[in-house]
Amino acid sequence: MGEPERDGPDRDEVDRIVAAWRRERPDLDVAPLEVLSRVSRLARHLDLARREAFAGRGLESWEFDVLSALRRAGEPYRLTPTQLVRQTLVTSGTMTNRISRLAERGLVERTTSEADLRSVLVRLTPAGRDVVDGALEELVAGEREILAALPPAEQADVATALKRLLRPFDDR
Repeated sequence: MGEPERDGPDRDEVDRIVAAWRRERPDLDVAPLEVLSRVSRLARHLDLARREAFAGRGLESWEFDVLSALRRAGEPYRLTPTQLVRQTLVTSGTMTNRISRLAERGLVERTTSEADLRSVLVRLTPAGRDVVDGALEELVAGEREILAALPPAEQADVATALKRLLRPFDDR
């Protein structure tokens, strides 16, 4: 990718950063910054938009992660703590704390497995389901707004390209 025009209407902050690095380090190919700096900046904006969507329902991002994993599990909305750890990429100690905090709020409850009375299951309560469903609706509306700048075909192309970039990380 060549250096963008200096004062073009499509110039953004990343263009300015890349141009500065090319000026200061002409010996270094900084082309990866053109893609990944934009991904990083977009991730920050998405994080803020998600926090806003979840705050409207009284949730933190981590609470939504746990509740949504349970909701996606389908009826009867139960998973083991180990399954929740795998889905949310946190340690088992962190998950234990999170489950306790959500249980105190009445959003989840611990139950025992009928198949193995020693096994604990975490179940989404009706209140938890209502909260996560409402947060998801707000999240999707906000993300739809963010993507409105791209026509559906371009959204699909971006999704495909990002999937290819993420696959090696997901396969670990």
